[in-house]
Amino acid sequence: MTTDAPARDLAGRCAVVTGGSRGIGRAVVLALAARGCDVVIASRKESACADLAAEVTSEHGVRALPVGMNVSSWDDCDRLAATALETFGDVDILVNNAGLSPLYDDLTSVTADLFDKVINVNLRGPFRLTALLGGAMAAGRGGSIVNIGSSAAVRPVPAALPYSAAKAGLHVLTEGFAQALAPKVRVNTVHPGPILSDIATHWREGEQERLAASVALGRCGTVEEVVGAVVYFATDVSGYTTGAVLRVDGGLP
Repeated sequence: MTTDAPARDLAGRCAVVTGGSRGIGRAVVLALAARGCDVVIASRKESACADLAAEVTSEHGVRALPVGMNVSSWDDCDRLAATALETFGDVDILVNNAGLSPLYDDLTSVTADLFDKVINVNLRGPFRLTALLGGAMAAGRGGSIVNIGSSAAVRPVPAALPYSAAKAGLHVLTEGFAQALAPKVRVNTVHPGPILSDIATHWREGEQERLAASVALGRCGTVEEVVGAVVYFATDVSGYTTGAVLRVDGGLP
């Protein structure tokens, strides 16, 4: 499916996107705004959020609110949810996109701080935001929550084991919240494989070729291909889908 359809089928709705200032999050913000959706753009770099907010308002005529916050902070998650609801009244879409997977030398070198940081960004933050904003959706006009997972959740590798564990936990949250927030709120996960986002610029030499050779389609995916899946879950065309994990991984074996 395409993410640049002319129909403004999300006009009058509001979306919160974490990690929204760059990479997949930025592309999601632009795609939702193009469909008429107001957006709350959240990331640690408030200036980058503000620049993107100005861009989407100018280009698409929607309201855009930049919020500087750290998803690993429980208090920041509370502040983001309260700010979004106070500003827009309702939040209809939550995209839990912010993620983190620091490099380390080996598993014994993983510190408690690194482990906690990875779990807090990738799992604890989405839990808190889903509980708060999903609860508000369930008490109001309903909505859709889209988690950005990873193929690492089901194919863990030693080089990113805490990250893999956190993303596996996100799958659990997806199914659990799908039951807890039903029937007015749908909760689903998009499960990307190797994607050529800004993170790919930090891959080791030869990593892109190795990953491309490992998938059935013989190439790494694009950010736009992930966004298409997010838009599917965010819109009413997926109205009978909840608790699902959609692979966008090129056919990883």
